[in-house]
This record gives sequence, structure tokens and C-alpha cells, in this order.
Amino acid sequence: MKNNDMWKAYARGMAAAMNGGSVVIPAGLLRAYKAIGLSDTEMLLMLQLLMYRQLEQIDFPTPEQLAERLGVTPMAAHQLLGRLMKEGLLSIDEEVDPITGIRSECYNWDGWTLRSAEWLSDSARQTLHNSREERELEPKASDLFTVFEQEFGRPLSPMECETISAWLDQDKYPDELIRFALKEAVFAGKLHFRYIDRILIEWSRNRVTNTDEAKAHTQKFRGGRSGSGS
Repeated sequence: MKNNDMWKAYARGMAAAMNGGSVVIPAGLLRAYKAIGLSDTEMLLMLQLLMYRQLEQIDFPTPEQLAERLGVTPMAAHQLLGRLMKEGLLSIDEEVDPITGIRSECYNWDGWTLRSAEWLSDSARQTLHNSREERELEPKASDLFTVFEQEFGRPLSPMECETISAWLDQDKYPDELIRFALKEAVFAGKLHFRYIDRILIEWSRNRVTNTDEAKAHTQKFRGGRSGSGS
């Protein structure tokens, strides 16, 4: 039992040590790696390069060092590095110490991050495009997206498109009521989706179902003044 307790204590100590060191990995790199053509092994190699630099301050690990971490032969690690460089995802920079004049090399993965960012951007654009195409048969909904873009002075993000879709399809807010909530947000100088959502929730709680009721409800809280014009 004592021997088991010793090994359990050792395992706990190792777990604590592992929690003490961490590698910062942008979520976008994990999302995009398959789409930009990286295999699981190549992705793991790139993560090892990140770990070497961030935790061990080693900018240029050898193929032998990488092979040991990956569980492959040095030749296989060398081939993986060659393919990544051929694809433009990885390169080697040469640096010169300004004091000693000593030359050194380091891995540069700007190609990897740039390729991932391009894919994420294209993916977001395609999501927005698909969201609009799905509503081509619903003129009011399509017009609503256009009205929001005109008021915001920019294209809507995929998340903003999803919010409008949820108002229409899940919350069942009438198109005209959403338009009026947008108008109220412009009037209040608070042109953002959270504020518009709060307006719609408030109206829903008070059983406001059309613009006439919304106008009456709004005027009541403005001391009887007309807040929306004609």
C-alpha cells in the first residue's frame, strides 16, 4: 500500500507540473488545420514547434528532437518539415545577433497562420452568403437584412444574421416590430444588437404585437411625448 501511495503522490506531482506550463494556441488554428490541408501528424508537429518556442525557448528544434516527441523516425520528421515548407506553411529565418554576430536559425510559421486566417475569412463570408440565399424566397426577411445593413452602414456579420433569423423564426417577432425596434435604437443612439434585443424582449413581456402598440408603449415611458414621429 505504501508503494502504491508513493506512485499516486508522484502522479499527482506530475499532473501539477503539467498544469503549471501551458502553450497558447489560437483557436482559429485548431479550427482551420484540416481545411488548409494539414494532417493530424503535421498539426501535432506545428504544435510541438510552438511548445519548443514558448516553453523551452528553442526556436529551431532538430528533426531528431521532433521525431522523439512525435513518435516517428528522424527521416519521417524531416519529410514532414519538407512538405510543410514546400506548401508555404513553414519557413526558416536566419537571424544575426547584433552583439556577437553569431548566426542562428528559427522556424517561421507565418504561412500557417495566414493560410488559416484566409480560410476563416472565406468561411465567414460563405456563411453570410448562405444565410442570405436561404431567405431569397422570403422577401420581407431579405429586406430586413438590407435595412439593418443600411442603418449600421456595413455588411452584417454571420452572428448578426443568425440573431435576426432567430428573432423571426424562433421568437416569432413580426417583421414590422423588428424594424420599429431598430428605429428606436437609432433614435436612442444605441445602435447595437443587444439593445435592440432588449427592446423586443420588453415589448414581448408587455404583449406588444404591432407597431401601434409599440408606439403607445414607448410614448408612455417618454412622458407622453411622441418618440417615433409619423
